[in-house]
Amino acid sequence: MIEQTATFSPDWISTPGDTILDLLEERGWKQTEFAERIGFSPKHVSQLINGKSAITEDAAIRLERVLGSSARFWMNRESQYREALARETELEALEHDVAWLKEIPIKHMVDSQWMRKCKNKAEQVSEALKFFGVASVDAWRNKYASPLAAFRASGKFDKQPGAVSAWLRQGERRASDIRTAPFNKGRFKATLEELRALTNETNPSVFIPALMEACAASGVAVVFEPAPTGCPVSGATKWIASDKTLLMLSLRHKTNDHLWFSFFHEAGHLLLHGKKMLFIEGNGLDNEQEDEANQFAANLLIPKQHEERLILLGHSATSISAFAKELGIAPGIVIGRLQNEGLLPWGTRLNSLKARYQWQ
Repeated sequence: MIEQTATFSPDWISTPGDTILDLLEERGWKQTEFAERIGFSPKHVSQLINGKSAITEDAAIRLERVLGSSARFWMNRESQYREALARETELEALEHDVAWLKEIPIKHMVDSQWMRKCKNKAEQVSEALKFFGVASVDAWRNKYASPLAAFRASGKFDKQPGAVSAWLRQGERRASDIRTAPFNKGRFKATLEELRALTNETNPSVFIPALMEACAASGVAVVFEPAPTGCPVSGATKWIASDKTLLMLSLRHKTNDHLWFSFFHEAGHLLLHGKKMLFIEGNGLDNEQEDEANQFAANLLIPKQHEERLILLGHSATSISAFAKELGIAPGIVIGRLQNEGLLPWGTRLNSLKARYQWQ
């Protein structure tokens, strides 16, 4: 007997008529007798069995009475059959979009478990579209080829829009699971002042949850996510709702000076540059906006009134550590600032004062 269930998930395309034929064979009925019992013409029964006529609500009730399975079962059977046909047609159409897979970092996306690996390329196109939350490659190009984001990236590498958009999309997906209060500009600015002290914590498993919790209370979802090849970015910011924003960091950061400067740089974009920040392939923000975000981060970590003292620190680990302690920040932050301003060589032995990360 056919199991009385409302679900049916075959991995092949089978018409509801196949199930009808199985039941007729079980009962020893010919199609003519079945037609008499169900009250349909032999032609209509033949069309039902061949999948040429859909099972309507009326037909489902009649099938329930004659063959014993529920009307819901028959309606679901019909629905799943039509869906399977539509998916087969869609996969055939997606064969024309297989080349698109070369534009996005499929291996990284699968290895990072952003999406599953599929048996064939058309299925992989469908899975990738599902990841991006779009119905077609054209929709992806409109939505993600020029994503609305401001980012800080190394100018030494080419930025591939497919890789950048995949990374940003994963940020959106993870941010959707982070509960935040409505964005409050004043509260976020005050939170940033408090977060300066967190630069002294060297253990990411401690400071990352604290950072995320503090920012969520101001409407900012902070996401740490490794970036794929072709996405040489340190961080990004993107408004994902009118009262919620994403601040994303890529884990390219090997030391605490790089990590925290990137974080405060992105925070500067949120506070200084409004809700319509545009990332265009091959270009970052204009120089003025980047300079403003850089200056914001520099001033927040080491306030302007202390800038002149940087020159007097020299190459003394003791002086640098004392200065950092006075400001309430990590010594590595001061080292990075001195190097950026040309007051210390990048290869200095004082790099030992920086906290170094090995991300999982």
